Amino acid sequence: MKIDSSFKPTTAGLQSKPAPAPAAQAPAAQEAVSLSQVAGSMHASEKPPVNSARIQEIKQAISEGRFTINPEAIADRLIESARDLVNSSGKRQA
Repeated sequence: MKIDSSFKPTTAGLQSKPAPAPAAQAPAAQEAVSLSQVAGSMHASEKPPVNSARIQEIKQAISEGRFTINPEAIADRLIESARDLVNSSGKRQA
């Protein structure tokens, strides 16, 4: 099938509609936000739970090509995390 390149689109028949009038603005609603105790304590410490030495070891192993990935362990931990999330959300709803 050959595509005909002689087609020229036209704007005839298209009508432009006037822009709608701006709606009256309602006063903004105020919202309150509160942090849990865990979030508050994490924020208070201002130090992320990071092992910089371990990160450097992993970076070095990756750059040298000696870092091995264990897909089974990753899958097991993902499943375990998913189960924990499902179990914890079920307890909150009850």
